[in-house]
Amino acid sequence: MDEEVFNLEVRKFLKHFGLTAQREIEKAVEAALRAGKLGGNETLPVTATVSIPGVLPAVDIGGRISLGGQGTPANG
Repeated sequence: MDEEVFNLEVRKFLKHFGLTAQREIEKAVEAALRAGKLGGNETLPVTATVSIPGVLPAVDIGGRISLGGQGTPANG
């Protein structure tokens, strides 16, 4: 295995994942705000899952995204 190629490919995937995930999160939050499902001050729990079939079982990476204000937890 060429470590340099592997490292670059992993980084390329993570960049693509990050940009795509950011766009999707932004669209979903904007839609929830417009629909009145969010008030704009919540802190939202978030989970991303990554896996490689046959190599890496599903790994969940969790965190929180604050929308601003006091960062109160969102319901559901």
